[in-house]
Amino acid sequence: MVERQLPKLHTRVRFPSPAPSIEKCAALKNIGDIDPNSPSLSPEQFVQLVRANPINAALLERLKPLSLPQCHLVACCLFQTAWNYRSGAPLMARIKDYDVFYFDDADLSWEAEDAVIGRVNAATADLCAELGAVVEVKNQARVHLWYEKRFGTPCPRLTAATEGIDRYLAAGLRLGIDAATGELYAPGGVEEAWRGILRINQHNPVPDRFREKAQDYQQRWPWLTIVEP
Repeated sequence: MVERQLPKLHTRVRFPSPAPSIEKCAALKNIGDIDPNSPSLSPEQFVQLVRANPINAALLERLKPLSLPQCHLVACCLFQTAWNYRSGAPLMARIKDYDVFYFDDADLSWEAEDAVIGRVNAATADLCAELGAVVEVKNQARVHLWYEKRFGTPCPRLTAATEGIDRYLAAGLRLGIDAATGELYAPGGVEEAWRGILRINQHNPVPDRFREKAQDYQQRWPWLTIVEP
């Protein structure tokens, strides 16, 4: 497939959002040197952009003292922040939830995971109340216990939180930020996420679910490119 030329996307479009705070304005100034129409983006710029979303920044700050093992902020809240920036939309617009992965195989019970969820909820309650953030927390050590019942295909027992990231349906969206170190995990780089190219992950090829997920993204960001499996 020949990919189409990257369009100019940064236009003045009005989206409903809360009035920006001083902190939000400061964060936006820090990303002013990132050209939304640039065909490329460095990993450092990607992290800078992700942190300009005030919910992402607050989550990373509040997750760190919880000391959850292998804790990462992952998935949509990272790359969709970049898509919003490229679209000229508020950085928090159209992001349905904020996903947190951790890995603790010492206790695989639901009760143990639920206790961690409670700790994260307590630490982020004001974000949920004031900014409408929906925070989802999952222990990657126990995903294999429920995955097949929910999605219809088995999941091998994982040995690290990053292995959960590795199984994302789109290859270029395998992204996470370590809450303890701030380091970016991006085995496929950030280029396809920045360019909005949705390509099936050959390490976890599930065409039907990939198409469903990709089309859902494209409904919210119509300029995205879906590469058919």
